[in-house]
Amino acid sequence: MDKYIDPAFLESQLSSLWRWFTQIALTVNILLEVAVIAFGLLLAHLFARPVITRLQRFLAVREWRDRLPGRSIGAFLPLITSVLAILLLQIGAVALHRFDRPSFLIDTATRLLTAWIIIRFTTAMLRDSNWARLLYITAWTVATLHILNLLVPTIDLLDQVAITLGGIRVSLLLLVKGVIVFTVLLKVASSVSKLMEKRIWSLGELTPSVQVLLTKALKVTLLTVAIVVALSSVGIDLSAFAFIGGAIGVGIGFGLQKVVSNLVSGVILLLDKSIKPGDVIEVGDSYGRIHSLGARYVSVVTRDGFEYLIPNEDLITQQVVNWSFTDRLVRLKIGVGVSYDSDIHKVMDLLVQAARSIDRVLDHPGPVCQLKDFGDSSVDLELRFWIADPDKGISNVGSAVRLAIWDVLHEHHIEIPFPQRDLHIKS
Repeated sequence: MDKYIDPAFLESQLSSLWRWFTQIALTVNILLEVAVIAFGLLLAHLFARPVITRLQRFLAVREWRDRLPGRSIGAFLPLITSVLAILLLQIGAVALHRFDRPSFLIDTATRLLTAWIIIRFTTAMLRDSNWARLLYITAWTVATLHILNLLVPTIDLLDQVAITLGGIRVSLLLLVKGVIVFTVLLKVASSVSKLMEKRIWSLGELTPSVQVLLTKALKVTLLTVAIVVALSSVGIDLSAFAFIGGAIGVGIGFGLQKVVSNLVSGVILLLDKSIKPGDVIEVGDSYGRIHSLGARYVSVVTRDGFEYLIPNEDLITQQVVNWSFTDRLVRLKIGVGVSYDSDIHKVMDLLVQAARSIDRVLDHPGPVCQLKDFGDSSVDLELRFWIADPDKGISNVGSAVRLAIWDVLHEHHIEIPFPQRDLHIKS
């Protein structure tokens, strides 16, 4: 690893800075300008406070404070002090010119404040605070260095500090450029992805599975393009990273088998459309509605409010009950035993009526009752009925039907027998 640091360059820069400080900064004119700048900033702060307070009260009573005019005024409020400072500094510069005094520092401070006002106001109009803060810091740093004529020396200094990795010269300047370019491209890719995702979800002719597949493929594609373009834009030869591909392949082969299996299984699930968001599925002991399809797992929300993250591989390799795959109709069965003394035809009609009294039970196809067997102590019947909303729960509608059966059998004095045994003890 070779270092690219030129001691002579650093020494010349430090010498120039010290010479400027001793020969120029410590003079009467400079001290006078510093006093004018400090006094102007102090007066601007005192004069701006009542103006800002009145504008804040004005915005508080306006209904449109959250609209564009209100946001513009709200973004301008913190800048009023700087605007007044610029006016006062200009007055101070005119006064110094009357006495044949230079105003270099005052002019520089005015330019810095002007650039700060423009950048601050522009970034404050952005809705994304993180993106606005990053843009503000970057633009203000570049503008400050340019105004102070330090931009080119700073670039040269950052380019001097470098190391060599795998035949690639990596300098601080290259890293800064890479971070800025990658951040901007990543933000652009994220914004484009969100816009396209909204567009895809608004297309009603696409199934939910296809919509999820398209959105995830779009995100991966845009992220890959952003990374490739960022690396290419800073002059990095992508062929130099060819060895990384082999390392990744070995890592996938040994340590990422499950991860890759879940990723591939997720793509298969989206392509074959066996499950989709909104379906009601049952995998092992987990029963619930599919909330979302992830790249590695499927989110299933149960009726109890629990959210299970089931790996995609389990949905491929295990038996899955999809209650709404072809359609949402589900048939449920309830066994009922009655006494041999009962009128079986009447009991069967009563069971059908009990099922029809539940709102969730469908009339078409309607409930039916069948005689299944002659048991040891009861005649075994089976009530079958259909529902069209399995996502609302299975056990709850079964409980409601059983309660209706209990009421109707007791109302008509129909006995529900239970096994009895007589015990004879010989003396």
